[in-house]
Amino acid sequence: MSLEFPPVARELHADRPVSVGELATPARLVPGDTPLADIDRTFRAERQLRSLVVHDGERYALLSREHVEYTLTGRLGYGRGLHVRSTAAQMVSENSFSLPGNLELGHAAQRILALPEESRYRDVLVLTDAGPGVVAVSQLFERLSSDFRYAALHDSLTGLANRRQLEERGSTFTADDLAGVAVLFIDLDGFKAVNDTFGHRAGDEVLVEFADRLRRLVRPTDVLARLGGDEFAALLVNVTEAQALDVADRVLISATAPFPSDGHLLHVSASVGVSMAVDVVDELELNQLDALLRHADGAMIKAKQSGKRQVARLDGQGAAPITRNALIRRRLTAAFESRTFALNYQPQLDLVTGDCSAVEALLRWNDRVLGEVSPAEFIPITELSGDIHRIGEWVIDQACAQARQWLDAGEPRSIAINVSPLQLAARTLVPQVLAALAAHGVPAELLQIEITEGSAITDLPRAIGQLQALRDAGLSIALDDYGTGYSSLAMLRDLPLTTVKIDKTFIDTIEDSPQDALLVGGVIDTAHALGLRVTAEGVERPGQLHLLRAMGCDTAQGYLISRPVPAELLPVAQPC
Repeated sequence: MSLEFPPVARELHADRPVSVGELATPARLVPGDTPLADIDRTFRAERQLRSLVVHDGERYALLSREHVEYTLTGRLGYGRGLHVRSTAAQMVSENSFSLPGNLELGHAAQRILALPEESRYRDVLVLTDAGPGVVAVSQLFERLSSDFRYAALHDSLTGLANRRQLEERGSTFTADDLAGVAVLFIDLDGFKAVNDTFGHRAGDEVLVEFADRLRRLVRPTDVLARLGGDEFAALLVNVTEAQALDVADRVLISATAPFPSDGHLLHVSASVGVSMAVDVVDELELNQLDALLRHADGAMIKAKQSGKRQVARLDGQGAAPITRNALIRRRLTAAFESRTFALNYQPQLDLVTGDCSAVEALLRWNDRVLGEVSPAEFIPITELSGDIHRIGEWVIDQACAQARQWLDAGEPRSIAINVSPLQLAARTLVPQVLAALAAHGVPAELLQIEITEGSAITDLPRAIGQLQALRDAGLSIALDDYGTGYSSLAMLRDLPLTTVKIDKTFIDTIEDSPQDALLVGGVIDTAHALGLRVTAEGVERPGQLHLLRAMGCDTAQGYLISRPVPAELLPVAQPC
C-alpha cells in the first residue's frame, strides 16, 4: 500500500535578507505645529497608540506616548502648566533617531545597540520610500532571532532542513516512535558532470529543482534535509517498509526527469539507500538517528556499487563492511574540519650512492572515532564520493610546503605523491600542481607524480596529455605497482614516464624463486633500455636488497630502509 503525499509549499522565510522597512507599520503623521494638548488628547483617546510621527517640513521625528506622558506629568506635577503652549515639534529631540527602510535587520540591530542604554528599548522611526513607519524594538529583535534560528536549521540554497534540524527531530523519538521510522539517503548520480560541464550555477539550479521535487513526495510530518553537496535525506515517520520503499521508488522516478537550465536539458539520476528502525536495533553505541543514517548511507553506497539509479537496503550478511564505509564517509567531513589528515614520508634508497634524499608522501588519517584508517579503506570511498579531488589538492599543497621547508633548511629532498585516476580524468591536476609549486617556490624537479597501472590505462590519451604537460614542466612521472595490472611493454614506451616501480608482490619472492628473480631482472633491463629508472617496492630483507643491487635496480624502498614516518623523524638524507 502506498502513501498519499500532498504537495507541500516551499517555505520562503529566509530566502533573502529582510529589511527593517518590511517590519515597520505606517506611521500616523501630525504637523510640527500641532499643540501638545491635542497630542495628549489623541493619546488619551486611543490607548493602543504607542507613538506619532511629527512632520516638520523635510524632517520626521518620532514622538512616543511615553515621552509625552513623562513631559506633561513633570516634576511635582507642573508639567502641564509649563508646556501648555508647546507644540509637537518642540517636544521631539534634535537628535531624533531613525533608520533607513532598506537597512537589513542585522545592521539595524547593531545601530540600536550602539544607542545609550535608556534609548535602546523605544520604538524606532523607519524612513521608507513610501513614507515614515514605526517598528517596535522587541519586534525587530524577535524577527532577527527567528531568522537566525531559521538559518541555523535550514540549508541556504534549497530551503530544506539541514543536518542539525534532522538531528533535533531525531532526538525527540522514543523507543515506541522508532517502530515506524525510516530514513532514505539520496545521492544524485552524474551531478559532478553537471557542475564540471555547465558550471556551479547550473548545478545549484538542479539542486533547487530536485529539492522542490522531493517536497512533493513527502508529508508535512516527515523531514526532508539536504546534508551537503548532492546528498539528501528523508526522515519518514509512521511508515511500513513497503511504504518507505515506495517513496524511494518515487524519488528515482523524480530524478530521471530532465532539469531545464539556460536552454539546456540536464540529465542526472539518483541512488537511494533505505534504512528501517529494525535494521539498527542492536546498535546501542549510536543514537537512533545516527544509526539509521549510517545504515541508509551504507545502503546508498551499495546502490552506487550495483550500477547506480537503484534503491538498496542492507541485509544482515553484507551490512558490516558497508556500514563501516558509510561511517568513514560521514567522518571524512569531520576530518577536513579537524585537520586530522597528515602526510608521512618513506625514504627511497639509491642503491649506488646510498643517498636517501628521495621520499614518497603517504597519506594517513587518525580519526577520533575510527582510529587509524587505512588509505586502502578511505581512498576508494573518497573516489566514489568525489572527495578525492579535495584531498588530492591538499596533498599536493602539503607536499610542496614540506619541500620548501627542506629547501630552506639546506637539505633538499624530492617528493613523490600518488595521484588518483579521477584526478587525471578531471583535468585539474596540471594547474593544481603548477600552482602549488609556484605558491611555495619549489623547483619542479623536486616533485614526482605517481600513477598506478590501472589509472594509466583507464583513459590512455587523456592520461598521456596531462602527464606530458607535467613532464614538460620539469616533473618526473612514475608508474606505481608495476606488474599488478595489465600494462604492456608498449605502455612503458608510450607513457611519458621517468620511473617504473615494481610491485612488492614480485619483490617478496626473488630470494626463493629463480623464475621471479629472472622476471624482475627482465623488467629492470627493459626499463633501462627505454631510459627509465627502476624502484623496487616493499624491500624488507637484506637478501632482497643484495639481489636488487646485483640486478642493477636504481632505488628501493620498504621497511628494511624505513617505515613511513612524519617529516621530523626521517633519517638523514646522506647516508640512509
